[in-house]
Amino acid sequence: MTAEHLVPPPDDRDAAAAAAARFAATAPADLVYAEVDSPVGRLLAAATPRGLATLSYEDHHGGLDAVLDALAAKLSPRIVEAPARLDDIRRELDEYFEGRRTSFDLRLDWALTRGFTRRVLQATARIPYGEVSSYARVAAAAGSPKATRAAGNALGTNPIPIVVPCHRVLRTGGALGGYTGGVDRKQALLTLEGARLG
Repeated sequence: MTAEHLVPPPDDRDAAAAAAARFAATAPADLVYAEVDSPVGRLLAAATPRGLATLSYEDHHGGLDAVLDALAAKLSPRIVEAPARLDDIRRELDEYFEGRRTSFDLRLDWALTRGFTRRVLQATARIPYGEVSSYARVAAAAGSPKATRAAGNALGTNPIPIVVPCHRVLRTGGALGGYTGGVDRKQALLTLEGARLG
């Protein structure tokens, strides 16, 4: 048998792709994920039945495979690629980047965060579109006003950037500070939102 006999004809490939899509749409999984194109780079969105658990820049954290491996270790190894099950997330992100959405209506799964980090990120999630805060104010809102450096560290581990807008947190005095996706992306997101930095 030659190699060309092993390649299914085009109709069979289409049927196989359709069957794979149907399986992904209904497969039992603790996590579903999809890749999302955006103006600030390709993103990986992953959700549990409770909500969006992570939104990662694919060129950070070691790439797609490393992100999926980390999710498998921290949340569950039952992961399936299922873009259709993340349509709401992808739609809201598209609307945000098109300037038609100023807040997200997504359920979030905070399972990748704990304690002070979770409180910092929940306080950050309340910073309105187009506004900025400081590490000190976020630390205070999380119940530890003197923990400015720890708040910065917590923001650096934000598993759901953009939706939990850590890009809106600046250093006291208005300097950008760090950002998990890089300072250029932080600036791009603030510019998109029309945030005043001075």
